[in-house]
Amino acid sequence: MPSAAKKLSIVHNDEPAQTPEQDSLQESLNAATQESAEENVEVMIEETVEVTLQEVGQESEQRPEALRLLEAMLFAAADPLDEATLKRALPDGVDVKFSLGLLQAEYATRGVNLVRVGKKWTFRTAGDLSWLLTKQTIETRKLSRAAIETLAIVAYHQPVTRAEIEEIRGVQTATGTLDVLLKTAWIRPRGRRKAPGRPITYGTTEDFLSHFGLEEVGDLPGLDELKGAGLLEGTMPDGFGVPMPSDDASLRDDEDPLEPGDLELDLGLAPPEGQAEQGGEPDKSEK
Repeated sequence: MPSAAKKLSIVHNDEPAQTPEQDSLQESLNAATQESAEENVEVMIEETVEVTLQEVGQESEQRPEALRLLEAMLFAAADPLDEATLKRALPDGVDVKFSLGLLQAEYATRGVNLVRVGKKWTFRTAGDLSWLLTKQTIETRKLSRAAIETLAIVAYHQPVTRAEIEEIRGVQTATGTLDVLLKTAWIRPRGRRKAPGRPITYGTTEDFLSHFGLEEVGDLPGLDELKGAGLLEGTMPDGFGVPMPSDDASLRDDEDPLEPGDLELDLGLAPPEGQAEQGGEPDKSEK
């Protein structure tokens, strides 16, 4: 009986098994490599920060010092500041208007913008971000038709007295109408007319400009713009026009300064009780 053939299998082991000493050496090499890589990353970060700080420093050196001074004063001020006030705080020779223009351009794309309100300057939240600061509890109160008409007359015809407002409207103006506009701080007493009775003259305020997004009263729409917006319809009477408004704070030749105590007076006179406003149909908005 033939004997069973025995197979001889040869195993090639190209990588001999490592000894414990070799395993320990390999681990040390891996740890050293990782540590070296981390050190390289830290060096790269430090170099990047250093370059960035250098660039910021160079930019700071190139930025005019006047801009930093204007920036500080406008940020710290509780109210808008005019150019004369800013100029007094700046070194001699600084062009305030030019510097304000540079600062305005610099802040044009930021979260706050430098804006002009009347003849003064202030920082305001960018218009497209105003929703961030809007409170949902704001209560909106609609002005009466009489108040809107009175406000428009004051804006376009200032300085104007109550009698002149009534003449333009064609109806008698109740005390409440002027009171509402005075409380909203959209109109203010300017002075007294040099006429019998020396009536109070009224004009608009910076709050009026700010609320309606105007730089000056001269930005109010003219006759053509009002027609285009559909606010003036039908045939206009001969000679009808819209005056060019001006909010110059200086008193005119026909105005005297306000006297002490004028601002504490009740500046309007209510019509007799039960009497409708004069001229045409009664003004229901005043009732």
